[in-house]
Amino acid sequence: MAFFRTSDKLSLYYTDEGTGPPILCLAGLTRTTADFDYVTPHLNGVRLIKMDYRGRGRSDWDTTWQNYALPVECRDVIELLGHLGLDKVAILGTSRGGLNAMGLAMGAKDRLTGVALNDIGPVIEAEGLEFISNYLGRPPAAKTLADAAHGMGSTYTGFKDVPQSRWIEEAHKHFRQTDNGLTITYDPRLRDAFDAAGAQEAPDLWPYFDAMEDLPLACIRGENSDLLSHETFAEMQRRRPDMIGVTVAGRGHIPFLDEPESVAALQTWINALR
Repeated sequence: MAFFRTSDKLSLYYTDEGTGPPILCLAGLTRTTADFDYVTPHLNGVRLIKMDYRGRGRSDWDTTWQNYALPVECRDVIELLGHLGLDKVAILGTSRGGLNAMGLAMGAKDRLTGVALNDIGPVIEAEGLEFISNYLGRPPAAKTLADAAHGMGSTYTGFKDVPQSRWIEEAHKHFRQTDNGLTITYDPRLRDAFDAAGAQEAPDLWPYFDAMEDLPLACIRGENSDLLSHETFAEMQRRRPDMIGVTVAGRGHIPFLDEPESVAALQTWINALR
């Protein structure tokens, strides 16, 4: 278990395993390094680094919720690279992690060797944001991990043919059992940051996408995603004909990344990093 200290004195959790081209895994808005457990066995011959953002997982919570913002998280990434002595890294970014990757491409492209996006693009659909808003910052109604796992199958309607064992794994990743029921694995004030960002006019993220020009790029999209539309995905491919793009059948937001299509796309992307 490893930690590093940020310039504003927070202790952030990370893991660092393997040898080869370094790949930094950045999770979704409320998620942790555990999100990448499924894909890790399939990513051979790389140095795989994972980080819990501030306010998530094993990392410290920030005393100021305004710091739960993309620019601060990008700064944390740069400081992690400094801590590890890495000049450059490729990023596998799930949802918010992909937004951070695009932000780094705009502001610190010289630190990147490539980007793989998991179900995220320059246009974020309102339907997906509404779904996030319905649960963000609140403990689940379920009182046990078993109950939470049972409810996931009906809540995540975009996912098809997912065995119950996977939902049980997901419940253990996203919630903690306490004597009073389940609790979330992140600072509830993340909702304040989410609401504050939503109250502002949405920025044009296409320049951030275009900033990844010349970097090996992949994008994995869930067939039933409510956050990354088919139209946005098609425009991404039009702008970057060399993008390794794949749509995973029977998946919503977000694919687990151990699907055969996901693994094949990531392996092709990794080969392009060498």
